[in-house]
Amino acid sequence: MAQKLVIIGNGMAPGRMLEDLFERAPGLYDVTIFNAEPRVNYDRIMLSPVLSGEKTYEDIIIHGDDWYEANGVTLHRGAKVAKIDREAKTVTAENGVTASYDRLVIATGSSPFIIPVSGHDLPGVLAYRDLDDVEKMLKIAAGQGHAVVIGGGLLGLEAAYGLKQRGMSVTVLHLMDTIMERQLDPAAAYLLKKALDDRGIEIITKANTKRILGEGRVEGVELEDGRIISADMVVMAVGIRPAAGLAKDAGLEVNRGIVVDDGMATSDPSIFALGECAEHRGTCYGLVAPLYESAVVLADRLAGGAAEYRGSHVNTKLKVTGIKLFSAGDFAEGPDREEVVLRDATRGVYKRVILQDNRVIGAVLYGDTADGAWYFDMLKRGTDVSEMRETLIYGQAYQGGAAADPAAAVAALPDDAEICGCNGICKGKIVTAIKDKGLTALDDVRAHTKASASCGTCTGLVEQLMALTLGDAYNPAAVQPVCGCTDLGHDDVRRLIRAKGLKTIPAVMQELEWKTSCGCAKCRPALNYYLVCDWPGAYADDYQSRFINERVHANIQKDGTYSVVPRMWGGVTSSKELRAIADVVDKYEIPTVKCTGGQRIDMLGVKKEDLPAVWADLGKAGFVSGQAYAKGLRTVKTCVGSDWCRFGTQDSTGLGVRLEKFMWGSWTPAKLKLAVSGCPRNCAEATCKDIGVICVDSGFEIHFAGAAGLEIRGTEVLGMVKTEDEALEHIVALTQMYREQARYLERIYKWAKRIGYDEVRAQIMDDAEKRTAYFDRFVESQKYAQVDPWSERVSGKDKHEFKPMAVVGHPEPAE
Repeated sequence: MAQKLVIIGNGMAPGRMLEDLFERAPGLYDVTIFNAEPRVNYDRIMLSPVLSGEKTYEDIIIHGDDWYEANGVTLHRGAKVAKIDREAKTVTAENGVTASYDRLVIATGSSPFIIPVSGHDLPGVLAYRDLDDVEKMLKIAAGQGHAVVIGGGLLGLEAAYGLKQRGMSVTVLHLMDTIMERQLDPAAAYLLKKALDDRGIEIITKANTKRILGEGRVEGVELEDGRIISADMVVMAVGIRPAAGLAKDAGLEVNRGIVVDDGMATSDPSIFALGECAEHRGTCYGLVAPLYESAVVLADRLAGGAAEYRGSHVNTKLKVTGIKLFSAGDFAEGPDREEVVLRDATRGVYKRVILQDNRVIGAVLYGDTADGAWYFDMLKRGTDVSEMRETLIYGQAYQGGAAADPAAAVAALPDDAEICGCNGICKGKIVTAIKDKGLTALDDVRAHTKASASCGTCTGLVEQLMALTLGDAYNPAAVQPVCGCTDLGHDDVRRLIRAKGLKTIPAVMQELEWKTSCGCAKCRPALNYYLVCDWPGAYADDYQSRFINERVHANIQKDGTYSVVPRMWGGVTSSKELRAIADVVDKYEIPTVKCTGGQRIDMLGVKKEDLPAVWADLGKAGFVSGQAYAKGLRTVKTCVGSDWCRFGTQDSTGLGVRLEKFMWGSWTPAKLKLAVSGCPRNCAEATCKDIGVICVDSGFEIHFAGAAGLEIRGTEVLGMVKTEDEALEHIVALTQMYREQARYLERIYKWAKRIGYDEVRAQIMDDAEKRTAYFDRFVESQKYAQVDPWSERVSGKDKHEFKPMAVVGHPEPAE
């Protein structure tokens, strides 16, 4: 019979403990969790990106409802525990729910320290510890205004950055001489303060808060020196205290935190403590990595093992976009210590390594943190560095006197070297997961190990491990920077465009620290697409950032002429349209006319200077651009369907025409081709298109993610709908999901494979609210997209594109 395990608290540490426990001893316990918050487990170290708008709550969920259900976990949400009865071995929540236990884990975390100055209880004075705090901040930040953050430590600075990103003006008040004094030496603190100043965040040091002002709600902060700073919000971020009151009331041994031994057991052998509420060997830890290390030990103990927790070394990173910062160990000066310093003012790089008896005991890195993991590993191991003393400050790749391959440096790290500090993931775990589970994509490694899934600063190391482990099987394309102009990948660029509200290419390049002044032919088209898609109506499409075919709205041929393809809705035409095409062919002496695979007519060999006139004549006959050149909707191929075919089950032609007229003009990450077949005989070849429909007697079977080019693959089934209206809604929503999530030039079949076919189905078929939202956003964007580019050019827009350059000769010499 399974034992009863009750957990008080649903933070990251007990979540990690349960993951390990279920893996080690599945079925050993019936698990009940009491969570004071009304939600599932989420990544609390990602609260800062949620505050800044770079992530959402859904992005930071660790264990969704399905995880609890799959593991048989009973989760009581919004159930704060009021009492532990050690004699009866029961736990009772404030809402009256009681559960008995054989083993109990207390994981109540910590409470924020609120400075007990006058006005600290005014509305608008907030702590910064959980999602409820973030939601309160966002509500106030919606009105812009001024925020004052009291505390210039890690959490305070992240809160300040997040509020600044939300449009507030922000002042940070810090009692000490320098910010983050526990993690940074004065030189690194200076560089950090300068970087935050450049981001518009005011920082006042040596600032002692006297009182908080306001009547009915917060209005300002008065300092001891008499200065008054107005405030619409005050965030207290001055420290935390272990939440040990519940344990103390139950008679457990408590000092600053709940006292535990090396097996995480309290003074009651059937009760354990884990996380920020626990005190181990006189230390309470507030960072995630040591909490995860102790969680693994506790999982082993609960499974019958004898693992011991011996304490942790910790390192610090700041989650502020564009700032690279690493700190670990003891960096105080002392007579028995030696420091090695590198300063590069031009690059904004500062490195300081502190040695004692030829061993690293501390390191502070700013601007270039690539070697943080290496220094940290040597610190934990007590490695003798006397042999590398002369080159130590230059990093791991330079050991031996010359620059080496960075991959070789990662290969030299031992298996227990920490790669992901946020989640406490070592090299060996990542490599084992890659090998055992056949992982080939970064997203898969993140899903299975959590490495680089939080702040993301270790992504480069994880990618290097993947390359080393997979060899030729590793395809880094999906995680490479957009181009040489930036270190950011497509996903990060797009995420930051939205989060920062960037609506022009210069704004993107400035805010995301592009390395070139104007970008290049690789990044500009990508940025242009992301801005067109994310800010319809607010961003003006920059044609000069498009490839030649999109710029002139025709396909260039190998002889320098162009092909012109008018749009034929669903492949349907008429005698009038055919006569107009024939007249254009004759008038402009177009040498070749060919039927395309998309049921249209292609006129090949049009001179560039003739393009506007050709378009004008076609426009008079009612044609618009077929956009055969576009990273957008190309064609909707159809069969004749039930109107003519004796096998047709639905009006496939009518649906195809309706789809094309509804969706034309929309830009997409790559070309998009649709097809509608009137019966399973599939004459329109719908099962190798980006999106396809197979009509059957009972309705419409929607397919997606096919390919018939360099890569040939059949489609996946999205699902079945009954009506034509439903088919249109689902297809449009799927297209918008693809538009919003895919990387530029990523075909729909590659995107769907990367994020998972089931994820696409879940959002489009199962989640009506999300589907409707996608549909509505597409409809809104079409207000600005359905403008015929041929007509625009005929009316004179960018007319210089189509004028041949004049031939200018040398003037004749005067006689």
